[in-house]
Order: sequence, then structure tokens, then C-alpha cells
Amino acid sequence: MSDFDKPRRKQHSTLGAPAKTVGMARRLRQEMSLPEVLLWQQLKLHPGGYLFRKQHPLGLYALDFACIRARLAIEVDGEAHDRGDQPERDKTRDAFVLKAGFATLRIPARDVLRNMEDVIATILEECRKNAQPAPPRNGEVARSDGGVARPTQVGAR
Repeated sequence: MSDFDKPRRKQHSTLGAPAKTVGMARRLRQEMSLPEVLLWQQLKLHPGGYLFRKQHPLGLYALDFACIRARLAIEVDGEAHDRGDQPERDKTRDAFVLKAGFATLRIPARDVLRNMEDVIATILEECRKNAQPAPPRNGEVARSDGGVARPTQVGAR
């Protein structure tokens, strides 16, 4: 059977992730744990000027949180991540996420509940290490030094 004869998985039209993963991510946004909800309340305020997404679909996985600009996946791990085959499954997931170009930051749920300031500081430190320059906005031109410049308009005074 050639590649053209194989049935294709349905993918979400804008995210490029399998439709099943997008659906799972949507459901997980409604079923977040308490530590995830508390962390999201802080991340949606754009700390450090970074934009975060919650339950971002990536391949077959939904990342708890993602900073696209810093290519950072943030996972809030409860006690279950230390039991059974979960550590091995987390390693497999982290390898997939890394291959997709994202670093993974795993944060114990107890740390979110006990010391939010340190958690946010750790996240921002990782974002600064990995951050790509912000893309130019409409009408701006990217410079070679990573900055942006607004071109002068012809005939404008």
C-alpha cells in the first residue's frame, strides 16, 4: 500500500494537531486540577510579557501550559506522576515534546500550592533562556539584531 492509499488522520484545520487531541485539550481546559487553575490565574496575566496557552495540543498530547515564544512546555505533576509506569510515560512524552522543539519544565503540584512566587520566577527564568524575539507586528520589519523597526512611510511628514 503506497502512502497515497493510506487513510489519513483528520487534523484540526488551524492547529495541525489531530482532531482527537484538540478535542481532548478542549475537555481538559474544563477539568483542570486546583494547582493548574491557580497557576493559570497567574500565567494569564502575561508575567514577564510572555503569552501562555493552557492545554495546548501538540501531536498526540495536550501540554498543561505552553509558551510558544520560548518553546517551553510546562507540566504540573501531581503525586500520580511518581507511581507505576507514569515516570516512563513522562519520559516518552518529554522526548516527543523535545523532538517537536519544546523544552519541558515539570513543576510539582505541591510547589504551586505552597510557593507560587518561586514557581512563576522559575517559569520566567526558563522563558528568558529559551525565548525567541517577538515577531514583528503589522507594518514593522525585523532587524538582524532581533529588534524591529517601523519603516518610514513615503510622502509622510
